[in-house]
This record gives sequence, C-alpha cells and structure tokens, in this order.
Amino acid sequence: MGSALIKGIVNAGLYEPHSILGYDKDPKKLDALASDVHITPAGSNEKVVETCSTLVLAVKPQDIKGVLKELAPVVSQDQLFISIAAGIPISLITHLLGKEIPLVRAMPNTPALIGKGVTALAPGGAATEEHLRLAVAIFDAVGTTVVVDEAEMDAVTAVSGSGPGFVFRIMEGFVEAAVEGGLDRETAIALVTGTFLGASALATESGDALAVLRQRVTSPGGTTAAGLSVMEEMGLDVILRKVIEAACTRSKELGKELSTG
Repeated sequence: MGSALIKGIVNAGLYEPHSILGYDKDPKKLDALASDVHITPAGSNEKVVETCSTLVLAVKPQDIKGVLKELAPVVSQDQLFISIAAGIPISLITHLLGKEIPLVRAMPNTPALIGKGVTALAPGGAATEEHLRLAVAIFDAVGTTVVVDEAEMDAVTAVSGSGPGFVFRIMEGFVEAAVEGGLDRETAIALVTGTFLGASALATESGDALAVLRQRVTSPGGTTAAGLSVMEEMGLDVILRKVIEAACTRSKELGKELSTG
C-alpha cells in the first residue's frame, strides 16, 4: 500500500519523486521502488522522520509497536502523522509516541494499486483542517476519499478495507458456477470481471439507488428474478451481515490486543 501511495502521489504531481523519502525493512523492496519511481531511499525509519514534515505509517498492525518505539524520540509536534495500520486507534499511537501530534487515521483499500481505491480518513484532535486537506490530497491521488469519525473506522475497515477480499471471493464463486454451467474458464473470468466492473460503474455514475438498479434488471418471472429468489431463500443478507460483523469485530480486537499486549 505504501508503494501504491507513492506512485499515486508522483503521478498526481503532488511532490517531486526525489523529495519523497521511503524506508522498508526489506532492502530489496526499497531498492526496487527507488529504481522504479526515483524516490530517495532512507537507511532507517528515524531518517525519514528527521527529514520529512508529513509521515505515512504504512506498516502491519502487528509491527506498529516496534516501529513507533523507534520513532518516538525523533517525532516532533509540528509533523503530520498519517497511519494506515488497520484497527489501531489514534489514542494508542499517541500513547506509544508519548506526545500529542497531528494524527490522521486512514483506511485505504487495495484498488489503490491501480488508482481506483477508496480511503476513509479520521482526523485526531490535534489535526487541523489544513492537515486534513493534505491527507485528502494524498489519498485522492490513488482514488477517492471520505471523512468519517474515528468511531466509524472499524466498520470502514470491514466494508471497504476488507471488502475487496470479500468481492474477489464472490467473483471466484461466480466463475466456478459459470464453468460448471459449461463456459470455459477464460470466458467465465472475462464475463464475471466485466459484469462486476460495469455494475459498479453504473451504480457510481447513474445516481440511482442500488435497489432501483436491481429492480430495473429484474423482470417478473425472468432469469434475474429466479436467481434473486435463491439469494433470498439462502439468506444472503444474513451471510453478508455476519461477514461484515466478523471483520469489524476483528478490527476492534486488533486495537485492544496491542493496547493490552
């Protein structure tokens, strides 16, 4: 995700590539990114913090304690800190850094890799409107952004952060069913991916409610109606609700585990 952000920022012309410092614990990944995008590789996380005014923490939740322990001595209160670590609340980051600094919590998703991501941003108490505008500009470079209260971030993580994984799994099911129905796999994949892409674009661009779009393609007694009736009988709404609840609960657990661990 950090690489996707850097590429989006460079392509959008927000910063000159050489003015972006990056660090990765895997030197090969860092060297490859520097060669590809022409950013400036740093020898440590501390070097990035000592040099830059805006910092993006793109690490896994399980790694955040160790990273913040490294950064705490060198982070200053005039720097903007943006975290994309899933489930990690602003209060925990502030506690681990040992100081109140401008913080924005972000939850992007993997379509950011192709500039089609959606990111939710939740500003902390020390973040100003200018800090938030900067964070929006960064994530707009890889898709679209919404601003939410931090209390909503666990739900955001479940819906849009984890959502692509759920959608991909549903698409897999469509493909397998299509193959069982007699289509070759290549054709099935083309039909399924094209259908999901087109449906998403129509939902975005038409301005109509999802229910209205569904009704328009559903003729009484037709094929769509037959398929939708099976979804209702099998309890699709219940399944999806439980999927989102499970992901949301896990997001909350991640923060609690690290807070007490």
